[in-house]
Amino acid sequence: MIAAVSAGIAPGLAILCYFYLKDQFDTEPVYMVLRAFIFGMILVFPLMFIQYIIDVENLISSEFLRVFFAYGFLEEFFKWFIFIVAIYPHVHFDEHYDGIVYGSAISLGFATLENILFLFANGLEFAIGRAVFPVSSHAIFGIIMGYYLGRSKFTEDSKDKKRWLMLSLFIPVVLHGVYDYILFTYKYWPLIMLPFMLGLWWFALHKAKQARLARSL
Repeated sequence: MIAAVSAGIAPGLAILCYFYLKDQFDTEPVYMVLRAFIFGMILVFPLMFIQYIIDVENLISSEFLRVFFAYGFLEEFFKWFIFIVAIYPHVHFDEHYDGIVYGSAISLGFATLENILFLFANGLEFAIGRAVFPVSSHAIFGIIMGYYLGRSKFTEDSKDKKRWLMLSLFIPVVLHGVYDYILFTYKYWPLIMLPFMLGLWWFALHKAKQARLARSL
């Protein structure tokens, strides 16, 4: 039990600490980051229930639509909604890079609890694969979401603000949907997933760098 919890928590906390410590100007309060992380964890249970109903009742017959809606859209929408309600208007969200920290915290909270539950059910032999793929992919989606929410909050033009807000949901949903579609539909998915994940990490790290540079200008 302790081993499963430790293996489930470690990758998410390691990634979160990395991006938290990269905040060079005004480090976010630990309680705010922990709050965002816990909010992400809480999302696991209602989403698991909704996804279970969709699968058992066969509410979506198309594999493509099921993957993009039940996983890509629902998971990213709920994470985005928590960010908008609990983080976006908060006084501590006061610079562009903060979106990276809070976006990754929410996503990694979700990924961490999901990871622990998976390891309990299936065994520790999956720990490395889970860290490399599901946990890190959720981190990437959260970083990208947070980047565009940061652009939205700190843009004065109302049209640009709405555009960044839409992109903060649209891009993570599309990327998450593509990720799950590769995972669920291709027999030799690692051959496609590895270059796809490398591209995602490059994109996420590039956005994180842009957010830091926006603060330093």
